[in-house]
This record gives sequence, C-alpha cells and structure tokens, in this order.
Amino acid sequence: MSAALFLAQAAGVPAPSAVIAAAPETAGLFAIMQKGGPLMWPILACSIIAVGVFVERLVYYRRCQLHVSEFLIGIGSLLRKKNYREALDRCGEGYGPVVRVVRQAILARDLPPAELREVVREIGQLQLPRLESHLGALASIGLIAPLLGLLGTVSGMIEAFIEITRAGGGASVGELALGIWTALITTAAGLVVAIPAYVAYNFLVARMNGIVADVERSGIEVVHLLTNVAGRSGFEDKDALPAQAQIPSTTPPAP
Repeated sequence: MSAALFLAQAAGVPAPSAVIAAAPETAGLFAIMQKGGPLMWPILACSIIAVGVFVERLVYYRRCQLHVSEFLIGIGSLLRKKNYREALDRCGEGYGPVVRVVRQAILARDLPPAELREVVREIGQLQLPRLESHLGALASIGLIAPLLGLLGTVSGMIEAFIEITRAGGGASVGELALGIWTALITTAAGLVVAIPAYVAYNFLVARMNGIVADVERSGIEVVHLLTNVAGRSGFEDKDALPAQAQIPSTTPPAP
C-alpha cells in the first residue's frame, strides 16, 4: 500500500488526503449573505414577510371555503318554510363572507326588495377589504425584490471598478472577487424571492376571485328566495290606486 502511494506521489498524482483538503467547502447561508453585502438583509426580510403573508392568506381562504350549493339549498328550504330562526342558526355555524351576506339578508328580510338588494350589495362590498388584506404587500415584494437585487448588482460592479482604479488597472481576481460576489448573489437572491412571491400572489388572487363570485351568487339567490317567500315582486304598480282609496269608507255620506 505504501509502495503504491510512493509511486503515485512520484508520478505527481496528489494523495487522497490532499484531494480532500483541496476540495472547496460548501458555503453556509450566513457566509453567502456576508458576501452578498448589506442588501441581502432587506431581501431576506422580504422573503420572511412573503412567506408569512402567503400562509396567513391561505389559512384564511381555507376557512372561508364553503360548499355554496349545499349551503344555499339548506338555507333555501328553511326560508321557504319561513323558519328564519333556524336559518340564522345555520349561518351562525359557518364562517366567511358568504355566510355574512346571507345572514344580513335574512335579518333585513322585511325591507322592500330594492332596499334589500342594496343592503346585500353593501354587505358584499364590505367583505372585499378583508379578502384583499395583505395581498398588496405580497405584490409589492414581487416587484421590490428584483429591484433590490439589481441595486446590489450595481453596487457590486461599482465596488469592482473602484478596486480596478485603485490598482491602476492591474487588479487581481482576488481583489475583484468581493464586488463580483455582491453583484451575482444579490441578483440571484432577488429573483429567488420575487418569482415565488409573484406566483403566490396570482394563486391567492385566483382563490379570492372564487370567493367573491360565491358571495355575489349567494347574495342574488338569497334575495330572490326572500322576495318570493314574501310574495313581493320588487316592482311597484303605477296604475294601482292609493291605499286609502282602495279601502271602502264605513262612514255614511253626509246628507
């Protein structure tokens, strides 16, 4: 074994231990962030915020998820029986904007059809801020992260050219390495944060649009149910006489 090692050394082949020692070590996250410069910390903060927003919105939309068809069928059967208390109890068991719209419509069932539609429309509009909450932050991160990476690239190249100027045009690769590291790492980090943030934003917007469509559908159907149960068409008969004229007078005419 020693003879083989001696021949290998004589032939100029490095020993296995020398090969292992010469192998480059894998850089850790903290070391990479140090080489990327100070702009890596805002990019890291953007990634943490994006993950937090995505998880929070995903959990919220999952809680708002509802089998709208089954829910409206159950509510409709109760409303046709004029069992409003049980219908309100059924709404109390659910969660989300669809349930809030249906519950408010049942509470305002005694209003005229036009006013009932307006109440349901206002309640539906009030649900939008809750659904859109924090999505703007996720969209902003998708735009800001690559700009931070571009800024890091520019600052790294400026640093590299400063080293070239100091060395009188003869700077070595080692002297330029820090600026090149900053330029490459910040660009990669910005893209790594921006691409998933943009995908997550579009995914959440699609989920939100689905919930908004369910809100509009439930509002329209519950208004129609309440109007039909009450026997109100929602249109006034312009040819009808006033209420006082339709009631016959019981007072005998004066002589």
